[in-house]
Amino acid sequence: MNNGVIKVENLSKRYRLGLKEKQSDTLLGQIGQVIRSPLDNLKRLRDLNRFDEEVESVFWALKDVSFEVKEGEVLGIIGKNGAGKSTLLKILSQITEPTSGKIEIHGRVASLLEVGTGFHPELSGRENIYMNGTILGMTRREIDSKLDEIIDFSGVEKFIDTPVKFYSSGMKVRLGFSVAAHLDPEILIIDEVLAVGDYEFQKKCLGKVEDISKNQGRTVLFVSHNMAAVQNLCSEAIFLEEGKVVSRGATDEIIDLYLNSATNYLNSHWEVKPTSIEKKFEFLRVNSLIKGKQPNHSLELEIQYISHFNHEDAFLAIDVSSSDGTNIFQSIPEPRPFLEFSSKISHLKALVALPPLVPGVYKVSIWAGTDYSKTLDWQKNILSFEIIDSPINSRTLPHRPINHGYFCPPASLTRVS
Repeated sequence: MNNGVIKVENLSKRYRLGLKEKQSDTLLGQIGQVIRSPLDNLKRLRDLNRFDEEVESVFWALKDVSFEVKEGEVLGIIGKNGAGKSTLLKILSQITEPTSGKIEIHGRVASLLEVGTGFHPELSGRENIYMNGTILGMTRREIDSKLDEIIDFSGVEKFIDTPVKFYSSGMKVRLGFSVAAHLDPEILIIDEVLAVGDYEFQKKCLGKVEDISKNQGRTVLFVSHNMAAVQNLCSEAIFLEEGKVVSRGATDEIIDLYLNSATNYLNSHWEVKPTSIEKKFEFLRVNSLIKGKQPNHSLELEIQYISHFNHEDAFLAIDVSSSDGTNIFQSIPEPRPFLEFSSKISHLKALVALPPLVPGVYKVSIWAGTDYSKTLDWQKNILSFEIIDSPINSRTLPHRPINHGYFCPPASLTRVS
């Protein structure tokens, strides 16, 4: 076997989007639609079999993607939501067929893509372990030798003989990763699914990925929005955007390229329509008054909400995270409690004094809950802003958040001798 265990050439995947039917606003128009419906249905059927470039309903999830992965390499695949990362992994895992292109894979592949993927819900955790091992071509004796290690790593010993359909999402991820990592595949494919687990288990998983790649020489494809994890695990990375490979290279360089591209996607407004009175509390609209730019290092938000119940200790929290998904801080505006309970729409204004953040793009989440940690509503990453000036701009050494942190308070140096 040559050093290239995965080779992808000109890989493309297209999908047919739903064909929207125009609705008439008049009774006469609706009658006409009924009369024309056989012809319209025939046209839609014909369009379903057309994949011309000019047809608006054709969506290319991947377009002419080519790369090679060598034995023992850990390759990171990064990009925004909708870039084609999950589609690529599903094709490599033989879950989805490509539209065109060529794939060569040398070795057994184990995938951890979506919560519960590869598990039969009616079978117990133990039975699913044997089923997955059999699919990978392992004998029962080989699976027996790994069984205790798999169960111990997953941390679901008490439930191992319970049908998987009763497992929580976190339990499925724990067992799924443990199975994929311990059944000795030559190639391990991991999507963002690890984000479902708790922090300690994520840390444990990342350590296992590092072990099987560096010490056991297995190949890993790793998709994550956690840039710190990508940097620590991957020697190289691919940046996907709109189904195409933008660049491949050293992980640090690709992460910089990806994070810099995020500055074009600043968002200062978020809004939803009220759902129903059955939902006791919900945020309806949040505006950032600084419009994505932050010259004065403060964040001002206008918040609109509606509440249909009374709770004396409910309060608001605002989270700020980096563009790589790292939670930086949480601010709880005073005074508390902040909520007025009525069926009418209420408005708030929140002012958050920001610490000396380094230049970059940051995301804002908003949470409402009680002192008993009961979540009323939680809207994640709904706004973003950019720091364009900070005390470190005069430094000759560029400040990289991944290496140097997200805060850089002013400091002075005095020679005393």
